[in-house]
Amino acid sequence: MARLSIKILTTGGTIDKVYFDAKSTYEVGEPQIREVLERSDVAFDYTVETLCHKDSLDLTDADRRMIHDAITRDTEHRLFIVTHGTDTMTVTARALLGIKDKVIVLTGASQPARFSTSNAIFNIGGAVAAVQTKPPGVYIMMNGRVFDGDKVRKNQETRKFEDV
Repeated sequence: MARLSIKILTTGGTIDKVYFDAKSTYEVGEPQIREVLERSDVAFDYTVETLCHKDSLDLTDADRRMIHDAITRDTEHRLFIVTHGTDTMTVTARALLGIKDKVIVLTGASQPARFSTSNAIFNIGGAVAAVQTKPPGVYIMMNGRVFDGDKVRKNQETRKFEDV
């Protein structure tokens, strides 16, 4: 039996932000998902590929095309997790909707993964479960729920994702 293998694409977002005290600002740093999975002692293979280090508000249509192309040209993997900033996660999900025969789960965090109060670890765990159990399609795993990629929005007042 083949061992489970998940391809993880990172794009930046709050999940990967680090605080620069000298500047009193946050900047997108190195992807945190590898460290989260190593600490979690997971029993599956994974590959992490960094596509960019951007806040999702800075992602362009060309960046979304790059994500789309990275998934479609990968013939080795059927299961994908994309770490992404939450502000435009739904835009990217909709840009990936035409991809066939792959399970794609986007996830992120409301606080940097390095913070003990972050929901990053919870969301990554949810994304790992969703990518293994959902049929081919595009999904968003946030706030303890798995949403269909074309039936979700981020409520800016509550800062939570919800059905549309």
